[in-house]
Amino acid sequence: MQVTIPRSNKRLLALLALLPISVLILALIYMLGMDYLENSPRTFLQSVQWASETITNTGYGADNRWNHPTMALFVIITPFLGQVIIFLVFPLVVLPYLEEQFERRLQHVLPPMDGQVLFYRFGPTIESVLAEFQSNQTPFVIFEEDMEVARNLRDRGFNVVFGKLADDPSVLANVRQARAVVANADDHANATFTMIVREHGFAGPLYALADDPLYRQPMVQIGATEVFTPSHVLGAALASQASTRISPPAEGMHLLGAKVAMGEFRVRAESPLAGQRLGDLQLRKKHGVSVIGQWLAGSFTTAKGPDTRVEAGAILVVVGEPQNLELVERMAMPIHRAGPIVLAGFGAVGQKVVEMLKDAGETCVVIDRVAAPGVDFVGSVLERATLDKAGVRSASAVVLALSDDSESVFATAVVREYAPEVPLIVRVLRTRNTARLYRAGADFAISVGQVAGQILSYQLLDEQVVQVENKIKFVRMTAGALIGRHPWGNEDLDKTGAKIIAVERQREVLVAFDNAFALQADDTLFVCGSLNSLERYQRKFAATAT
Repeated sequence: MQVTIPRSNKRLLALLALLPISVLILALIYMLGMDYLENSPRTFLQSVQWASETITNTGYGADNRWNHPTMALFVIITPFLGQVIIFLVFPLVVLPYLEEQFERRLQHVLPPMDGQVLFYRFGPTIESVLAEFQSNQTPFVIFEEDMEVARNLRDRGFNVVFGKLADDPSVLANVRQARAVVANADDHANATFTMIVREHGFAGPLYALADDPLYRQPMVQIGATEVFTPSHVLGAALASQASTRISPPAEGMHLLGAKVAMGEFRVRAESPLAGQRLGDLQLRKKHGVSVIGQWLAGSFTTAKGPDTRVEAGAILVVVGEPQNLELVERMAMPIHRAGPIVLAGFGAVGQKVVEMLKDAGETCVVIDRVAAPGVDFVGSVLERATLDKAGVRSASAVVLALSDDSESVFATAVVREYAPEVPLIVRVLRTRNTARLYRAGADFAISVGQVAGQILSYQLLDEQVVQVENKIKFVRMTAGALIGRHPWGNEDLDKTGAKIIAVERQREVLVAFDNAFALQADDTLFVCGSLNSLERYQRKFAATAT
Protein backbone atom coordinates (compact mmCIF):
# COMPACT_ATOMS: atom_id res chain seq x y z
CA MET A 1 0.00 0.00 0.00
CA GLN A 2 1.37 3.41 -0.99
CA VAL A 3 2.01 5.73 1.96
CA THR A 4 1.12 9.39 1.42
CA ILE A 5 3.37 11.86 3.26
CA PRO A 6 1.67 15.18 4.16
CA ARG A 7 3.06 18.24 2.42
CA SER A 8 4.16 19.87 5.69
CA ASN A 9 6.12 16.73 6.61
CA LYS A 10 7.84 16.81 3.23
CA ARG A 11 8.80 20.44 3.86
CA LEU A 12 10.19 19.55 7.28
CA LEU A 13 12.26 16.72 5.83
CA ALA A 14 13.55 19.06 3.13
CA LEU A 15 14.54 21.55 5.83
CA LEU A 16 16.39 18.90 7.80
CA ALA A 17 18.34 18.04 4.66
CA LEU A 18 18.85 21.66 3.53
CA LEU A 19 20.45 22.99 6.71
CA PRO A 20 23.39 20.55 6.96
CA ILE A 21 23.98 20.69 3.21
CA SER A 22 24.07 24.51 3.35
CA VAL A 23 26.53 24.42 6.24
CA LEU A 24 28.79 21.93 4.45
CA ILE A 25 28.79 23.92 1.18
CA LEU A 26 29.56 27.19 2.99
CA ALA A 27 32.28 25.46 5.03
CA LEU A 28 33.97 24.10 1.89
CA ILE A 29 33.82 27.51 0.18
CA TYR A 30 35.24 29.17 3.31
CA MET A 31 38.02 26.60 3.65
CA LEU A 32 39.09 27.07 0.01
CA GLY A 33 38.85 30.86 0.21
CA MET A 34 40.97 31.05 3.36
CA ASP A 35 43.55 28.76 1.77
CA TYR A 36 43.85 30.34 -1.69
CA LEU A 37 42.75 33.95 -1.12
CA GLU A 38 43.84 34.73 2.43
CA ASN A 39 46.82 32.36 2.62
CA SER A 40 45.59 31.36 6.06
CA PRO A 41 44.45 27.71 5.81
CA ARG A 42 41.62 26.39 8.00
CA THR A 43 40.79 22.82 8.78
CA PHE A 44 37.48 21.36 7.69
CA LEU A 45 36.25 21.31 11.33
CA GLN A 46 37.19 24.99 11.78
CA SER A 47 35.38 25.86 8.55
CA VAL A 48 32.22 24.02 9.65
CA GLN A 49 32.31 25.89 12.95
CA TRP A 50 32.57 29.22 11.12
CA ALA A 51 29.75 28.32 8.72
CA SER A 52 27.38 27.22 11.51
CA GLU A 53 28.10 30.35 13.59
CA THR A 54 27.65 32.63 10.62
CA ILE A 55 24.49 31.14 9.16
CA THR A 56 22.81 31.21 12.59
CA ASN A 57 24.10 34.75 13.31
CA THR A 58 25.78 33.76 16.57
CA GLY A 59 29.19 35.35 15.85
CA TYR A 60 32.50 34.73 14.13
CA GLY A 61 34.56 33.53 17.00
CA ALA A 62 38.31 33.80 16.25
CA ASP A 63 37.87 34.59 12.51
CA ASN A 64 37.00 38.26 12.19
CA ARG A 65 39.47 39.76 9.69
CA TRP A 66 39.68 39.17 5.94
CA ASN A 67 41.81 41.05 3.46
CA HIS A 68 40.86 39.76 0.03
CA PRO A 69 37.79 41.61 -1.43
CA THR A 70 36.20 38.40 -2.67
CA MET A 71 36.55 36.78 0.71
CA ALA A 72 35.20 39.88 2.45
CA LEU A 73 32.20 39.92 0.10
CA PHE A 74 31.55 36.26 0.83
CA VAL A 75 31.53 36.68 4.63
CA ILE A 76 29.27 39.72 4.24
CA ILE A 77 26.70 37.86 2.14
CA THR A 78 26.65 34.68 4.26
CA PRO A 79 24.88 36.21 7.35
CA PHE A 80 22.17 37.64 5.11
CA LEU A 81 21.73 34.19 3.60
CA GLY A 82 21.25 32.86 7.12
CA GLN A 83 18.59 35.49 7.84
CA VAL A 84 16.73 34.59 4.65
CA ILE A 85 16.73 30.92 5.59
CA ILE A 86 15.42 31.69 9.10
CA PHE A 87 12.65 33.97 7.88
CA LEU A 88 11.57 31.41 5.28
CA VAL A 89 11.79 28.41 7.58
CA PHE A 90 9.14 29.51 10.06
CA PRO A 91 6.28 30.65 7.78
CA LEU A 92 6.88 28.05 5.06
CA VAL A 93 7.93 25.02 7.08
CA VAL A 94 7.50 25.23 10.85
CA LEU A 95 4.09 26.94 11.05
CA PRO A 96 2.43 24.75 8.36
CA TYR A 97 3.80 21.72 10.14
CA LEU A 98 2.36 22.81 13.50
CA GLU A 99 -0.99 23.71 11.89
CA GLU A 100 -1.19 20.32 10.25
CA GLN A 101 -0.48 18.63 13.56
CA PHE A 102 -3.35 20.64 15.06
CA GLU A 103 -5.60 19.76 12.13
CA ARG A 104 -5.11 16.10 12.89
CA ARG A 105 -6.74 16.63 16.28
CA LEU A 106 -9.85 18.06 14.61
CA GLN A 107 -12.50 15.82 13.15
CA HIS A 108 -12.36 15.75 9.36
CA VAL A 109 -15.39 13.53 8.78
CA LEU A 110 -18.87 13.82 10.24
CA PRO A 111 -19.33 11.51 13.23
CA PRO A 112 -22.45 9.31 13.49
CA MET A 113 -25.26 11.86 13.28
CA ASP A 114 -28.21 9.93 14.73
CA GLY A 115 -30.51 12.47 16.43
CA GLN A 116 -28.07 15.36 15.90
CA VAL A 117 -28.53 18.64 14.05
CA LEU A 118 -25.84 19.71 11.57
CA PHE A 119 -24.98 23.42 11.27
CA TYR A 120 -22.97 24.49 8.22
CA ARG A 121 -20.61 27.36 9.13
CA PHE A 122 -20.58 29.30 12.38
CA GLY A 123 -21.55 32.98 12.72
CA PRO A 124 -23.42 35.55 14.85
CA THR A 125 -26.71 34.48 13.26
CA ILE A 126 -26.72 31.09 14.99
CA GLU A 127 -25.06 32.02 18.30
CA SER A 128 -28.38 32.26 20.14
CA VAL A 129 -29.78 28.98 18.88
CA LEU A 130 -26.53 27.15 19.72
CA ALA A 131 -26.75 28.52 23.26
CA GLU A 132 -30.34 27.28 23.40
CA PHE A 133 -29.23 23.86 22.17
CA GLN A 134 -26.54 23.70 24.82
CA SER A 135 -28.91 24.68 27.63
CA ASN A 136 -31.38 22.02 26.46
CA GLN A 137 -28.56 19.47 25.97
CA THR A 138 -29.65 18.96 22.37
CA PRO A 139 -26.78 17.34 20.38
CA PHE A 140 -25.43 19.16 17.34
CA VAL A 141 -22.36 19.31 15.10
CA ILE A 142 -20.85 22.34 13.34
CA PHE A 143 -19.15 21.84 9.97
CA GLU A 144 -16.63 24.65 9.53
CA GLU A 145 -14.36 25.50 6.58
CA ASP A 146 -12.28 28.18 8.29
CA MET A 147 -9.35 26.77 10.28
CA GLU A 148 -9.14 29.66 12.79
CA VAL A 149 -12.89 29.54 13.47
CA ALA A 150 -12.72 25.75 13.86
CA ARG A 151 -9.94 26.11 16.42
CA ASN A 152 -11.94 28.63 18.45
CA LEU A 153 -15.05 26.46 18.36
CA ARG A 154 -13.08 23.42 19.47
CA ASP A 155 -11.52 25.40 22.34
CA ARG A 156 -15.02 26.48 23.40
CA GLY A 157 -16.11 22.85 23.63
CA PHE A 158 -18.24 22.67 20.49
CA ASN A 159 -18.43 19.45 18.48
CA VAL A 160 -16.84 20.75 15.28
CA VAL A 161 -15.72 19.13 12.02
CA PHE A 162 -13.17 20.90 9.83
CA GLY A 163 -13.05 20.34 6.10
CA LYS A 164 -13.29 21.79 2.62
CA LEU A 165 -16.35 20.75 0.65
CA ALA A 166 -14.76 21.86 -2.62
CA ASP A 167 -11.86 19.43 -2.04
CA ASP A 168 -13.71 16.49 -0.52
CA PRO A 169 -17.55 16.40 -0.42
CA SER A 170 -17.41 12.88 1.04
CA VAL A 171 -16.75 14.33 4.51
CA LEU A 172 -20.54 14.78 4.74
CA ALA A 173 -21.27 11.11 4.08
CA ASN A 174 -22.90 10.56 7.49
CA VAL A 175 -25.30 13.51 7.05
CA ARG A 176 -28.09 11.16 5.98
CA GLN A 177 -28.48 10.14 9.64
CA ALA A 178 -28.94 13.75 10.92
CA ARG A 179 -32.20 14.91 12.45
CA ALA A 180 -32.04 18.27 10.65
CA VAL A 181 -29.58 20.49 8.79
CA VAL A 182 -29.08 24.28 8.89
CA ALA A 183 -27.12 26.12 6.17
CA ASN A 184 -25.59 29.34 7.52
CA ALA A 185 -22.96 30.37 4.95
CA ASP A 186 -23.34 32.92 2.15
CA ASP A 187 -26.07 32.24 -0.40
CA HIS A 188 -23.83 30.62 -3.03
CA ALA A 189 -22.06 28.37 -0.51
CA ASN A 190 -25.45 27.41 0.96
CA ALA A 191 -26.62 26.32 -2.48
CA THR A 192 -23.60 24.06 -3.00
CA PHE A 193 -23.91 22.65 0.51
CA THR A 194 -27.62 21.94 0.03
CA MET A 195 -27.03 19.97 -3.16
CA ILE A 196 -24.18 17.95 -1.60
CA VAL A 197 -26.31 17.11 1.44
CA ARG A 198 -29.18 15.90 -0.74
CA GLU A 199 -26.75 13.94 -2.95
CA HIS A 200 -25.61 12.06 0.15
CA GLY A 201 -29.18 10.88 0.73
CA PHE A 202 -30.34 13.22 3.47
CA ALA A 203 -34.15 13.34 3.34
CA GLY A 204 -34.91 15.33 6.50
CA PRO A 205 -35.63 19.04 6.99
CA LEU A 206 -32.98 21.43 5.69
CA TYR A 207 -33.30 25.09 6.69
CA ALA A 208 -31.26 27.76 4.90
CA LEU A 209 -30.55 31.28 6.20
CA ALA A 210 -30.35 33.59 3.19
CA ASP A 211 -28.99 37.12 2.86
CA ASP A 212 -31.04 37.99 -0.22
CA PRO A 213 -34.74 37.04 -0.47
CA LEU A 214 -34.23 36.46 -4.21
CA TYR A 215 -32.54 33.17 -3.29
CA ARG A 216 -35.54 31.77 -1.43
CA GLN A 217 -37.28 30.07 -4.32
CA PRO A 218 -34.09 28.77 -6.02
CA MET A 219 -32.91 27.33 -2.71
CA VAL A 220 -36.19 25.48 -2.25
CA GLN A 221 -35.94 24.15 -5.80
CA ILE A 222 -32.51 22.65 -5.18
CA GLY A 223 -33.47 20.98 -1.91
CA ALA A 224 -34.05 23.38 0.99
CA THR A 225 -37.15 22.70 3.08
CA GLU A 226 -37.54 26.34 4.09
CA VAL A 227 -35.47 29.47 3.54
CA PHE A 228 -35.43 32.35 6.03
CA THR A 229 -33.97 35.86 5.73
CA PRO A 230 -33.15 36.83 9.36
CA SER A 231 -31.87 40.29 8.45
CA HIS A 232 -35.23 41.19 6.92
CA VAL A 233 -37.10 39.72 9.87
CA LEU A 234 -34.83 41.81 12.11
CA GLY A 235 -35.78 44.90 10.13
CA ALA A 236 -39.45 44.08 10.62
CA ALA A 237 -38.92 43.60 14.37
CA LEU A 238 -37.16 46.97 14.70
CA ALA A 239 -39.93 48.69 12.72
CA SER A 240 -42.58 47.04 14.88
CA GLN A 241 -40.97 48.35 18.07
CA ALA A 242 -40.65 51.86 16.62
CA SER A 243 -44.13 52.29 15.17
CA THR A 244 -47.36 52.34 17.13
CA ARG A 245 -49.18 51.88 13.80
CA ILE A 246 -47.50 48.53 13.26
CA SER A 247 -47.63 47.46 16.89
CA PRO A 248 -50.12 49.51 18.95
CA PRO A 249 -49.13 49.91 22.62
CA ALA A 250 -52.53 48.69 23.77
CA GLU A 251 -55.15 46.72 21.89
CA GLY A 252 -58.81 47.42 22.57
CA MET A 253 -58.29 50.76 24.29
CA HIS A 254 -60.88 52.31 21.99
CA LEU A 255 -63.53 50.48 24.01
CA LEU A 256 -63.25 53.16 26.69
CA GLY A 257 -63.25 56.15 24.36
CA ALA A 258 -61.80 59.30 25.88
CA LYS A 259 -62.53 58.37 29.50
CA VAL A 260 -59.25 56.48 29.98
CA ALA A 261 -55.80 57.02 28.46
CA MET A 262 -52.53 55.17 28.72
CA GLY A 263 -49.22 56.88 29.42
CA GLU A 264 -45.60 55.71 29.27
CA PHE A 265 -43.15 57.37 31.65
CA ARG A 266 -39.39 56.97 31.89
CA VAL A 267 -38.29 56.61 35.51
CA ARG A 268 -34.95 58.38 35.80
CA ALA A 269 -32.63 57.72 38.73
CA GLU A 270 -33.57 61.04 40.39
CA SER A 271 -37.32 60.39 40.08
CA PRO A 272 -39.26 60.00 43.38
CA LEU A 273 -40.66 56.78 41.88
CA ALA A 274 -37.29 55.07 41.38
CA GLY A 275 -36.70 52.13 43.67
CA GLN A 276 -40.06 52.51 45.43
CA ARG A 277 -42.69 49.82 46.06
CA LEU A 278 -46.12 50.37 44.50
CA GLY A 279 -47.67 49.71 47.91
CA ASP A 280 -45.74 52.65 49.35
CA LEU A 281 -46.43 54.97 46.40
CA GLN A 282 -50.22 54.31 46.41
CA LEU A 283 -50.60 55.83 42.95
CA ARG A 284 -54.15 54.50 42.53
CA LYS A 285 -55.35 55.91 45.83
CA LYS A 286 -53.58 59.26 45.57
CA HIS A 287 -53.73 59.91 41.83
CA GLY A 288 -56.39 57.55 40.47
CA VAL A 289 -54.05 55.70 38.07
CA SER A 290 -53.21 52.03 37.67
CA VAL A 291 -49.69 50.79 36.97
CA ILE A 292 -49.95 47.96 34.44
CA GLY A 293 -46.25 47.13 34.41
CA GLN A 294 -42.84 48.32 33.32
CA TRP A 295 -40.48 47.84 30.38
CA LEU A 296 -36.89 47.17 31.39
CA ALA A 297 -34.08 45.89 29.13
CA GLY A 298 -36.58 45.03 26.43
CA SER A 299 -38.82 42.90 28.67
CA PHE A 300 -42.26 43.81 29.95
CA THR A 301 -43.14 42.80 33.51
CA THR A 302 -46.67 43.21 34.83
CA ALA A 303 -47.18 44.83 38.23
CA LYS A 304 -48.24 42.09 40.66
CA GLY A 305 -49.26 43.61 43.92
CA PRO A 306 -47.90 46.22 46.33
CA ASP A 307 -44.44 44.61 46.54
CA THR A 308 -43.66 45.39 42.89
CA ARG A 309 -40.68 47.75 42.81
CA VAL A 310 -40.35 50.53 40.24
CA GLU A 311 -36.91 50.23 38.64
CA ALA A 312 -34.74 53.20 37.73
CA GLY A 313 -34.40 53.42 33.95
CA ALA A 314 -37.63 51.53 33.30
CA ILE A 315 -40.56 52.74 31.22
CA LEU A 316 -43.63 52.66 33.43
CA VAL A 317 -46.98 51.88 31.73
CA VAL A 318 -49.80 53.67 33.52
CA VAL A 319 -53.55 53.78 32.78
CA GLY A 320 -56.05 56.31 34.10
CA GLU A 321 -58.06 59.41 33.34
CA PRO A 322 -56.07 61.89 31.19
CA GLN A 323 -56.01 64.57 33.91
CA ASN A 324 -54.69 62.03 36.43
CA LEU A 325 -51.88 60.95 34.09
CA GLU A 326 -50.70 64.56 34.08
CA LEU A 327 -50.07 64.20 37.82
CA VAL A 328 -47.64 61.35 37.14
CA GLU A 329 -45.68 63.59 34.75
CA ARG A 330 -44.46 65.53 37.76
CA MET A 331 -42.71 62.41 39.03
CA ALA A 332 -41.51 60.81 35.77
CA MET A 333 -40.66 61.83 32.23
CA PRO A 334 -43.41 61.14 29.67
CA ILE A 335 -42.47 59.20 26.54
CA HIS A 336 -43.38 61.05 23.35
CA ARG A 337 -45.11 59.01 20.65
CA ALA A 338 -45.66 61.80 18.12
CA GLY A 339 -43.51 63.01 15.25
CA PRO A 340 -41.39 61.29 12.59
CA ILE A 341 -39.24 58.23 13.23
CA VAL A 342 -35.49 58.89 12.90
CA LEU A 343 -33.31 56.08 11.59
CA ALA A 344 -29.49 56.07 11.64
CA GLY A 345 -27.70 53.58 9.39
CA PHE A 346 -29.08 52.99 5.90
CA GLY A 347 -27.67 49.54 5.20
CA ALA A 348 -29.64 46.44 4.27
CA VAL A 349 -31.39 46.27 7.67
CA GLY A 350 -32.00 50.03 7.81
CA GLN A 351 -33.53 50.03 4.34
CA LYS A 352 -35.91 47.24 5.37
CA VAL A 353 -36.92 49.19 8.47
CA VAL A 354 -37.70 52.30 6.41
CA GLU A 355 -39.61 50.25 3.85
CA MET A 356 -41.86 48.76 6.52
CA LEU A 357 -42.38 52.07 8.30
CA LYS A 358 -43.38 53.86 5.12
CA ASP A 359 -45.73 51.02 4.20
CA ALA A 360 -47.41 51.62 7.57
CA GLY A 361 -47.78 55.32 6.78
CA GLU A 362 -45.01 56.57 9.07
CA THR A 363 -42.80 59.55 8.26
CA CYS A 364 -39.11 58.66 8.35
CA VAL A 365 -35.94 60.76 8.61
CA VAL A 366 -32.76 58.88 7.62
CA ILE A 367 -29.21 59.65 8.78
CA ASP A 368 -26.17 58.00 7.21
CA ARG A 369 -22.48 58.77 6.80
CA VAL A 370 -22.69 58.35 3.02
CA ALA A 371 -24.98 60.27 0.68
CA ALA A 372 -27.38 57.97 -1.16
CA PRO A 373 -30.97 57.98 -2.43
CA GLY A 374 -33.23 57.85 0.62
CA VAL A 375 -30.72 59.50 3.00
CA ASP A 376 -32.01 62.82 4.36
CA PHE A 377 -28.98 63.92 6.41
CA VAL A 378 -25.35 62.97 5.84
CA GLY A 379 -23.35 62.86 9.05
CA SER A 380 -22.58 60.94 12.21
CA VAL A 381 -25.24 60.19 14.77
CA LEU A 382 -22.56 60.84 17.41
CA GLU A 383 -22.56 64.54 16.52
CA ARG A 384 -25.10 66.82 18.14
CA ALA A 385 -25.25 68.97 15.00
CA THR A 386 -26.55 65.96 13.06
CA LEU A 387 -29.10 65.16 15.77
CA ASP A 388 -30.28 68.77 15.72
CA LYS A 389 -30.73 68.75 11.94
CA ALA A 390 -32.63 65.45 12.02
CA GLY A 391 -34.96 66.70 14.78
CA VAL A 392 -34.26 63.79 17.12
CA ARG A 393 -35.79 65.50 20.16
CA SER A 394 -39.15 65.82 18.38
CA ALA A 395 -39.12 62.24 17.02
CA SER A 396 -41.60 59.58 18.09
CA ALA A 397 -38.77 57.01 18.10
CA VAL A 398 -35.11 56.60 17.09
CA VAL A 399 -33.83 53.43 15.43
CA LEU A 400 -30.09 52.78 15.33
CA ALA A 401 -29.33 50.27 12.57
CA LEU A 402 -25.55 50.73 12.56
CA SER A 403 -23.13 48.09 11.30
CA ASP A 404 -20.81 48.04 14.31
CA ASP A 405 -21.78 47.25 17.90
CA SER A 406 -19.09 49.47 19.40
CA GLU A 407 -20.41 52.44 17.45
CA SER A 408 -23.95 51.50 18.49
CA VAL A 409 -22.96 51.62 22.18
CA PHE A 410 -21.54 55.14 21.79
CA ALA A 411 -24.49 56.28 19.67
CA THR A 412 -26.96 54.86 22.20
CA ALA A 413 -25.34 56.78 25.04
CA VAL A 414 -25.27 60.00 22.99
CA VAL A 415 -28.91 59.78 21.85
CA ARG A 416 -30.18 58.78 25.29
CA GLU A 417 -28.50 61.79 26.91
CA TYR A 418 -29.59 64.09 24.07
CA ALA A 419 -33.25 62.98 23.93
CA PRO A 420 -34.16 61.00 27.09
CA GLU A 421 -37.90 61.15 26.38
CA VAL A 422 -37.67 59.43 22.96
CA PRO A 423 -37.93 55.62 22.64
CA LEU A 424 -34.61 54.21 21.42
CA ILE A 425 -34.50 50.94 19.44
CA VAL A 426 -31.09 49.50 18.53
CA ARG A 427 -29.96 46.84 16.07
CA VAL A 428 -27.32 44.50 17.53
CA LEU A 429 -24.87 42.48 15.46
CA ARG A 430 -23.70 40.00 18.11
CA THR A 431 -26.22 38.85 20.69
CA ARG A 432 -23.71 38.94 23.54
CA ASN A 433 -23.47 42.75 23.16
CA THR A 434 -27.19 43.22 23.87
CA ALA A 435 -26.67 43.74 27.61
CA ARG A 436 -24.08 46.46 26.94
CA LEU A 437 -26.55 48.38 24.78
CA TYR A 438 -29.21 48.21 27.47
CA ARG A 439 -26.73 49.56 29.99
CA ALA A 440 -25.94 52.38 27.55
CA GLY A 441 -29.62 53.38 27.50
CA ALA A 442 -31.42 51.40 24.78
CA ASP A 443 -35.10 50.70 25.34
CA PHE A 444 -35.11 47.76 22.94
CA ALA A 445 -32.05 46.00 21.51
CA ILE A 446 -32.60 43.26 18.96
CA SER A 447 -29.93 41.13 17.24
CA VAL A 448 -30.10 39.02 14.11
CA GLY A 449 -29.01 36.14 16.34
CA GLN A 450 -32.12 36.57 18.53
CA VAL A 451 -34.35 36.64 15.47
CA ALA A 452 -32.73 33.61 13.82
CA GLY A 453 -32.60 31.86 17.18
CA GLN A 454 -36.35 32.22 17.64
CA ILE A 455 -37.02 30.99 14.11
CA LEU A 456 -34.70 27.97 14.34
CA SER A 457 -35.64 27.10 17.92
CA TYR A 458 -39.27 26.95 16.87
CA GLN A 459 -38.36 24.69 13.93
CA LEU A 460 -35.77 22.45 15.59
CA LEU A 461 -36.56 22.10 19.30
CA ASP A 462 -39.28 19.80 20.53
CA GLU A 463 -40.96 22.51 22.58
CA GLN A 464 -41.62 26.10 21.61
CA VAL A 465 -39.08 28.34 23.30
CA VAL A 466 -40.37 31.64 21.90
CA GLN A 467 -42.17 33.41 24.71
CA VAL A 468 -45.62 34.82 24.12
CA GLU A 469 -45.23 38.52 23.38
CA ASN A 470 -46.25 40.70 26.30
CA LYS A 471 -48.59 43.02 24.44
CA ILE A 472 -50.96 45.11 26.54
CA LYS A 473 -54.60 44.56 25.88
CA PHE A 474 -57.99 45.87 27.09
CA VAL A 475 -60.75 43.25 27.32
CA ARG A 476 -64.41 43.44 28.32
CA MET A 477 -65.19 40.65 30.83
CA THR A 478 -67.92 39.43 33.13
CA ALA A 479 -67.51 39.87 36.89
CA GLY A 480 -67.27 36.11 37.46
CA ALA A 481 -66.04 35.25 40.96
CA LEU A 482 -65.52 38.94 41.78
CA ILE A 483 -69.24 39.61 42.28
CA GLY A 484 -69.77 41.47 45.56
CA ARG A 485 -66.10 42.52 45.78
CA HIS A 486 -64.36 45.83 45.22
CA PRO A 487 -62.53 46.13 41.86
CA TRP A 488 -59.41 47.52 43.55
CA GLY A 489 -57.29 46.42 46.48
CA ASN A 490 -57.83 42.71 45.85
CA GLU A 491 -54.73 40.65 46.67
CA ASP A 492 -55.75 37.73 44.43
CA LEU A 493 -56.43 40.14 41.58
CA ASP A 494 -53.05 41.83 42.03
CA LYS A 495 -51.24 38.49 41.77
CA THR A 496 -52.62 37.91 38.28
CA GLY A 497 -51.00 41.11 37.00
CA ALA A 498 -54.28 42.26 35.40
CA LYS A 499 -56.05 45.47 36.44
CA ILE A 500 -59.74 46.44 36.42
CA ILE A 501 -59.68 49.88 34.83
CA ALA A 502 -63.39 50.67 34.52
CA VAL A 503 -66.82 49.15 35.12
CA GLU A 504 -69.81 49.55 32.85
CA ARG A 505 -73.07 49.57 34.84
CA GLN A 506 -76.42 50.37 33.23
CA ARG A 507 -74.68 51.87 30.16
CA GLU A 508 -72.58 54.18 32.32
CA VAL A 509 -68.81 53.70 32.41
CA LEU A 510 -67.33 54.26 35.88
CA VAL A 511 -63.60 54.83 36.38
CA ALA A 512 -63.56 55.90 40.05
CA PHE A 513 -64.96 53.83 42.93
CA ASP A 514 -65.63 54.69 46.55
CA ASN A 515 -64.93 52.24 49.37
CA ALA A 516 -68.53 50.94 49.38
CA PHE A 517 -68.55 50.04 45.68
CA ALA A 518 -69.17 46.33 44.96
CA LEU A 519 -69.30 44.51 41.63
CA GLN A 520 -72.68 43.19 40.49
CA ALA A 521 -73.55 40.22 38.31
CA ASP A 522 -74.62 42.33 35.34
CA ASP A 523 -71.53 44.59 35.44
CA THR A 524 -69.11 44.56 32.52
CA LEU A 525 -65.50 44.95 33.55
CA PHE A 526 -62.80 46.61 31.46
CA VAL A 527 -59.68 44.62 32.33
CA CYS A 528 -56.17 45.58 31.20
CA GLY A 529 -52.99 43.53 31.19
CA SER A 530 -50.60 41.46 29.15
CA LEU A 531 -51.81 38.38 27.29
CA ASN A 532 -50.42 36.16 30.04
CA SER A 533 -51.89 38.16 32.91
CA LEU A 534 -55.31 38.23 31.26
CA GLU A 535 -55.23 34.46 30.93
CA ARG A 536 -54.36 34.16 34.62
CA TYR A 537 -57.23 36.52 35.46
CA GLN A 538 -59.76 34.45 33.53
CA ARG A 539 -58.64 31.21 35.15
CA LYS A 540 -58.55 32.69 38.65
CA PHE A 541 -62.00 34.33 38.59
CA ALA A 542 -63.83 32.17 36.05
CA ALA A 543 -64.47 35.27 33.96
CA THR A 544 -65.41 35.25 30.29
CA ALA A 545 -64.86 37.86 27.61
CA THR A 546 -67.98 39.65 26.44
